[in-house]
Amino acid sequence: MEANSHVALDLLRKAHPPETASAIFTEKILHKPLRLRPTSPDPNHKDARAHRRLQRLRKKEKAKRRQKPKPLSAKEKRITGIYEISNESKKYEVYVPLYRMWLGYIWEILGMVKGKPTWVTAQTAGARLASADFHGAKVMVVRSKSVSTVGLRGIVVRDTKFTFKIVTEKDELKTIPKTHTIFRFHIPQPDTIDEEPNPEEMIKDIPNDGTGSNALIFELHGSSFEHRAIDRATKKFKQRNMTEL
Repeated sequence: MEANSHVALDLLRKAHPPETASAIFTEKILHKPLRLRPTSPDPNHKDARAHRRLQRLRKKEKAKRRQKPKPLSAKEKRITGIYEISNESKKYEVYVPLYRMWLGYIWEILGMVKGKPTWVTAQTAGARLASADFHGAKVMVVRSKSVSTVGLRGIVVRDTKFTFKIVTEKDELKTIPKTHTIFRFHIPQPDTIDEEPNPEEMIKDIPNDGTGSNALIFELHGSSFEHRAIDRATKKFKQRNMTEL
């Protein structure tokens, strides 16, 4: 087809002078480059399919690196032994500094100040004690359906949803279920930090008139305490009747 008889040139001549129309037609239509997308594989790659697969894998791995690491499953935790306590760590002396750190933590929760005896009731600090973390607390089993656990005392090294794991003074690791078990723990006054609690004082009942040692002694009913430490921190506890008593 000649340029003078092209439909586009006829339309351009109606809108522009003849010289301008001819220039536009020559530049924009006759000499317009035609870019075609290659449909055949890259000749430099012998296996184009493998190359595309490699590109997809690289893109997927790059996106995976930007994501947060997936938490370990219960099976993976058992295999890796992430929560297992080695025999070298089953020493009572190892956890005594942890017990002292816990005392400072519980004093702060209860508002106990050195040189000023503090009396705590369930109304004033019951909810704060219920949501406290007991890793490092020195507890004793005073009542339980499992008779073999009664009298055991030690430092809590792991507080799970249904159990307390304690290390006793005999360097033994004991797992005590919370269900149908009552624990007792002793909180000395801040000015008596160097005094160790008397085991007989922890065993005997607290006098009704409130006399006796200035130390605070609490009983913890495990059946109403079946929560993880991290869950108790955000849980709101309400006072209610104990059907077990």
